[in-house]
Amino acid sequence: MKLLILLILSLSTLGADNILNNYRLHGIDNIEKQLDYELTSPLYWEKELQKIDTTFGYLESYSSILSCDKNESTLSLYEKDENSTYNLIKKYNAFTGKKAGDKKVEGDLKTPIGIYQIEEKLDKETKLDPFYGPLAFVTSYPNLYDRIQGKNGSGIWVHGLPIKRERDEFTRGCIAINNENIECLDNNIDITNTLIIINPSEHIKTTKEKLNLLLTQLFKWRYSWLYSDIQTYLSFYADDFTRFDGMKIDQFSKYKTRIFKKNEKKIILFSDINIIPYPNTTDIYQITFKEYYKSSTFEFRGDKMLMVRIDKSNNFKIFVEK
Repeated sequence: MKLLILLILSLSTLGADNILNNYRLHGIDNIEKQLDYELTSPLYWEKELQKIDTTFGYLESYSSILSCDKNESTLSLYEKDENSTYNLIKKYNAFTGKKAGDKKVEGDLKTPIGIYQIEEKLDKETKLDPFYGPLAFVTSYPNLYDRIQGKNGSGIWVHGLPIKRERDEFTRGCIAINNENIECLDNNIDITNTLIIINPSEHIKTTKEKLNLLLTQLFKWRYSWLYSDIQTYLSFYADDFTRFDGMKIDQFSKYKTRIFKKNEKKIILFSDINIIPYPNTTDIYQITFKEYYKSSTFEFRGDKMLMVRIDKSNNFKIFVEK
């Protein structure tokens, strides 16, 4: 079955005669390598990007986007339709932190700027304090990028308003909307595929050309990893790279060089890819995906996150990885 699928894909994308001759002379492994290389083609990604709405970036995982504009004090809900277009469903008036700017430390009364997931929903069944209204969505602040920058604090929620008393027209860092709206929001989103993007003002937009560059280089990075090309692989990492556990580029390079010397045959698959311009930055993107990795000595299936910047030479450089 695997051979049949590969041949069908190969014949349609690379040309029947070329592929059949390659298979006849070199076997299925060589065809797999050709297909892996085709995923690094800008032409392939140009066609894929033509099919989708890239208002928020390249998104495979999220059907709902909550976009918070701190300057305008609004929280907007966008939903993806059957044509993969994100439509504005509702714009809510919102309260945000008492102080302007990006959150950096616990108690600074600022709402963070960044990209966050909803980790859980709190309501009366979880004994939510009535101060936060009928329910609250817990965000993933601080994310890895926040922590690498030394930011701290916790308890950043999207929640309602006090049920039995008045409140100030600001929060201690959360995003608050009225109770009717928070209940309406709860009825219209699935928290497992909803992303929250918090901006200082208008959402940063990117271009299909930039996304093409990022997707192409993401799969060139994968290709060099898959075929143990250590020199090319390490060229995708920035000098100021930090891994999630604090490992810096010198130690990381030595670690990966030892692994690549094994020259193991590997399976590396990416799915649910999301590439989003990071708020309040220039040419910095968050890339997340689900990764399946298997070699003769190790197997991994889970979530992957890269923070990348596009440098002056139009190359992407990974500076944070988990």
